[in-house]
Amino acid sequence: PLPPSPFSDVIPNLNQRITMPAMRLNARSKVNAPRRSPMAKAVAVTSIPAPPAKLAKVPLELEEPKEVPLNTWTSKKPLIVKVKSCERIVGPKATGETCHIVLETDNKAPFWEGQSYGVVPPGTKMNSKGKEVPHGVRLYSIASTRYGDYFDGKTASLCVRRATYWDPEMNKEDPAKKGICSNFLCDSKPGTEVTLTGPTGKILLLPEEDPNNVHIMCATGTGIAPFRTYLRRMFLEDVPNFRFGGLAWLFMGVANSDAKLYDDEFQVMSERFPDQFRIDYAISREQQNKDGGKMYIQDKIEEYSEEVFDLLKNGAHIYFCGLKGMLPGILDMLERVAKDQGLNWEEFYEGLKENNQLHVEVY
Repeated sequence: PLPPSPFSDVIPNLNQRITMPAMRLNARSKVNAPRRSPMAKAVAVTSIPAPPAKLAKVPLELEEPKEVPLNTWTSKKPLIVKVKSCERIVGPKATGETCHIVLETDNKAPFWEGQSYGVVPPGTKMNSKGKEVPHGVRLYSIASTRYGDYFDGKTASLCVRRATYWDPEMNKEDPAKKGICSNFLCDSKPGTEVTLTGPTGKILLLPEEDPNNVHIMCATGTGIAPFRTYLRRMFLEDVPNFRFGGLAWLFMGVANSDAKLYDDEFQVMSERFPDQFRIDYAISREQQNKDGGKMYIQDKIEEYSEEVFDLLKNGAHIYFCGLKGMLPGILDMLERVAKDQGLNWEEFYEGLKENNQLHVEVY
């Protein structure tokens, strides 16, 4: 038998990319005062500029295209970019290694918040017919806004967890079975060339029709990437055609405080916009749920279930991104709460999908 996955501390029932179709309330109406979980300070990303003191000026020509960019670059016609920086962004006690990687795209692969890039790792493999072929495309959610971490539109960032395999017989990691692409990216240095495709995806595009809407984001691990793009667009960038006046509420599941991602940025946002940004962590190895067990993300959401359902009934958007094992526990919890409130869960859930309020991308 394999040893327990490090992800099992974040997501139970792990062995279960799924996408589903994608409500509305003034942030100041029914929401209690925002809260922040009192946790230890997480590792900051030091290779990029700190959040600016005021909203960052950005090249607004990137707002002009009205059609979402899709598959500008393909595996047959990829874009070759270079790594600007690669930095480990978790502490020493984190379960595994996660890196923030900035790519120099020079705005040749424009994208919208919530999309993904494809990366083709170097080297070849043998296909089922015994023929040597290039490696396939691996998809990664983009972790920066269209303006990049430098606010100039010339870079894009990825949040990548190094995939490794623990061999129980060898009692150590087996390098022959490590994730080819994630290790290539996490081992990259400034100047490393990366073969890029995309952008792809519409499921997690940030709905901007109503800038006063409510957005409830639920993430585990690197599933934080698209939500970081939303939050930077909402709270760090000066975009006149998107003046966010609603509520952004982030639920983040991690194994321990060392595994928190981008928390330094989120705390700045919370301090500057206390009426519009809430963040709640589910830290499985450091917190307990109401039954005395480990605190998973569905347990943390359940603590605020009445508020969450009130927001959903009033038109809030809810998003899920991360390992697919996160989803069954959350949906089971929501169904149980719905029934406790006298709601028909099946009808309520279908209504969320029909109203384009539900956005799911798990892998």
